Amino acid sequence: MEFKTKLIKAIIHKRYKRFLSDIELPDGTLVVAHVPNTGSMTTCWEPGQEAWLTPNNNPKRKLKYTLEMTNNGETLISVNTSMTNKLVKEALENKVIKELSDYSTIIPEQKIYDSRIDFLLQQEGLKDTYVEVKNVTLKGDGEIVLFPDSVTTRGQKHLKDLLKIKESGLGAAMLYIVNREDVSVFKPADHIDPEYGKLLREADKGGVEILAYQSSLTPESISVVRKIKVEL
Repeated sequence: MEFKTKLIKAIIHKRYKRFLSDIELPDGTLVVAHVPNTGSMTTCWEPGQEAWLTPNNNPKRKLKYTLEMTNNGETLISVNTSMTNKLVKEALENKVIKELSDYSTIIPEQKIYDSRIDFLLQQEGLKDTYVEVKNVTLKGDGEIVLFPDSVTTRGQKHLKDLLKIKESGLGAAMLYIVNREDVSVFKPADHIDPEYGKLLREADKGGVEILAYQSSLTPESISVVRKIKVEL
């Protein structure tokens, strides 16, 4: 997926109030940029690191810049979580995710029970399959990447729903999109949210497909490109 607008290379000063960040533009101007990420962004940014911004000239917008990516010196990291489902839709359409490549109909934001699951996949002759997607950026020791980066009761509920879907006779998959390239193994962050890790293992034992795919990132584009190992 290519960025529609050329990104601006800048420098991070600080993040505050969750959705705001002070960023230094190439000419030295300090601006406030929107941070489209509700998580802690741990291991994704430090003061002085490189950042990449989307400019926006809409006069109705209070903030004229959006933080898209950071760079820790080893890899670009996509911190705009609103991009993740767009990446997955493109990957599904291009048959990148091999385990889910047999489906021709892709329906976003499908309601089931009292939740919305990110995608419903359909194909004549196959069971309907529900796919929940999570953006993953928390780096652990070595080349380990972890989820979640904070306690997520919503994420816990999604796992329970996926297991219920599977038990009903339909297909269910939990898809983690790893938006950094300095890692190679996905694990649940048990030290942060042990209940999530417990539910993830229960979902796996119950037949929910647990998948982790990694993106390739440049200042021009982001694409889901490869499967990585999952260790539960």
